[in-house]
Amino acid sequence: MRILGIDPALAITGYGVIDSTGAGLSLVEAGIISTSVKQDLAARLQRIYKGIRKLISDTRPQAMVLEKIYAHYRHPTTAYVLGQARGVMCLAAAEADIPLAEYAATRIKKAIVGQGLASKYQVQRMVCGLLGLDTLPKYSDVTDALALAIAHSYIIKAKL
Repeated sequence: MRILGIDPALAITGYGVIDSTGAGLSLVEAGIISTSVKQDLAARLQRIYKGIRKLISDTRPQAMVLEKIYAHYRHPTTAYVLGQARGVMCLAAAEADIPLAEYAATRIKKAIVGQGLASKYQVQRMVCGLLGLDTLPKYSDVTDALALAIAHSYIIKAKL
């Protein structure tokens, strides 16, 4: 199964596409979609939407996975803006008729490292090890997105 994991954000959206087969996991593509704070919100959302649509068209995933929104009560505006970015991602998945899954960060960490409160570095190292990467990606958003895709593959296998 080909899985697209996305770590949603307005400034830097990380993505990772993996193939999960009986033989294991393999990296297809990973990177970021970035926007500038100098752009207005509509232009930034459009850039994310077009980037996700192109990624879907190029890689043809069979599932898409997003991290659930975690909103701290002291920063409600962050959740509002993140929700808008996630909305265009969900729209892109719906238009391409791709099933969409969402998981909390703690569930992803538990699936990847074995504990829900694992550090970001532990997740990064485990993702690199599972995919046979020699170096950590430049952006942690990329390893977060890959972790989402890997965890989804584990969760799907556990359900079978």
